[in-house]
Amino acid sequence: MAPQRFREQFDQIQRSMPDVPLAMGPDDSAEFLYEKGVVIARDGEEARLVEDTVRAHFTETTGLVAESVRRASSETNRSGITRIQVGDPGQGDQRGDRAVASALRALSAAEGRAGRRLVSRNHVVHIAPVNACPGDEPVPAPPTEQPNPAAAEALHDPDTAIGVLVIDTGLMKDYRSYPLLAHTQGDAQIKETDDNGILQQYVGHGTFIAGLVAAVAPNTDLTVRNTLNDAGAILESEFGDKLFEAVDKSGWPDILSLSAGTPNGRTDGLLGVQAFMEELRTQRTLLVAAAGNNGSATPFWPAAYADLPGYENTVLSVGALRSDGEFGACFSNHGAWVKVYAPGERLTSSLTGFDAPVPYVYQHSTYEACRYGFTYACTCQNPRHTGVLSEEQGTTASKPDQVMFEGFAQWSGTSFATPVVAGMIASHMVAHKERDPRAAGQQLLAANTEFASVRGAHVPALRPPTWRPVPVVTLTPGA
Repeated sequence: MAPQRFREQFDQIQRSMPDVPLAMGPDDSAEFLYEKGVVIARDGEEARLVEDTVRAHFTETTGLVAESVRRASSETNRSGITRIQVGDPGQGDQRGDRAVASALRALSAAEGRAGRRLVSRNHVVHIAPVNACPGDEPVPAPPTEQPNPAAAEALHDPDTAIGVLVIDTGLMKDYRSYPLLAHTQGDAQIKETDDNGILQQYVGHGTFIAGLVAAVAPNTDLTVRNTLNDAGAILESEFGDKLFEAVDKSGWPDILSLSAGTPNGRTDGLLGVQAFMEELRTQRTLLVAAAGNNGSATPFWPAAYADLPGYENTVLSVGALRSDGEFGACFSNHGAWVKVYAPGERLTSSLTGFDAPVPYVYQHSTYEACRYGFTYACTCQNPRHTGVLSEEQGTTASKPDQVMFEGFAQWSGTSFATPVVAGMIASHMVAHKERDPRAAGQQLLAANTEFASVRGAHVPALRPPTWRPVPVVTLTPGA
């Protein structure tokens, strides 16, 4: 039986957030995760309006005074967001939350009168997911495999280096063993291995991304923050503040590379990051953001801000190409809101450094056929492995596969296409002595003459000069 990837990852994220009961949404499908029993609103008058409206609605519809409706958190924060409890998070199951859905419906008329959104689910933001996980899990690169993209021929010059900030899972302790990361600064990955010395799922994500930026653009001052720990899962109500903390700590960079987000079933952004996005627009920083790996046209935030008025030059959303660079990767999100595509399948970068081999046990099993319906040997199927989370209860489980990582790994996802584009923009800035990262992004796209085919659309494609395409194998349907 094919693994139920969303359920597997839901359970894993719930374990990483044991004090936050979670539900799947929207109500008729499973596209995102959110906190049960809670909605979020802007501080002040809007939060009071939401609280009063929901209480009146529940009192009218149930005939009872809704004492459970209260502001769960009223302290002032940088993002200006208040959590409002609208129900008992212990009621119901994980397939949705009726109290939250009812609260959202109760505010629809007030939102219409206000002309903007007043309330939102409190979504879980995570490292660019395929239903909450990257395009695949990493595999050890063959011993003779070199980084792909390979390191560009350039030296690090502090006087001309471009500032790049990666907001992700932090750096592995031995990352400086990889020469390209010798000048990288930032936060350590908080916990690399479990009590048995096995690599935790998704650790090395930030190090892998940093290695890609440094390979494409060696002349960068690269900083990596561990804002997204615990498999990259964080509540929307906290995410905006964490983004502010990251830039406050490092200063606003030239380029901010972000491989995280969530869909939310809407086309007007994330309420929890709106204050950060508005501040970003006043800065000179260019946000390069992953389009996500749901194989969907549904907007994925914050990347989809690239398609909103006023953010066209502030945000660049990045989708992933498959390993030959000619077509979209099976997992990549797509649509008019995705502004550019770059190689993002089976890239090779540094995962753990080179100090010592480290074991990893696979969490998810591969599928018998591509879960998105593609006929090439996609990451859903290859390389084959059995994961511990995909074991069927009540049956004799296959032993999960274990591998050893000794430095280089291959990994897929829009998570990794994103730093490739960030690096290309930084490299353009150095080559053309351009100090405005937003202008550099526009110049690079305007001068680009390369395209790819994604779901029948002809889309701009950025391919680094040092990237090596890998031919794909087309499978016979049903094989």
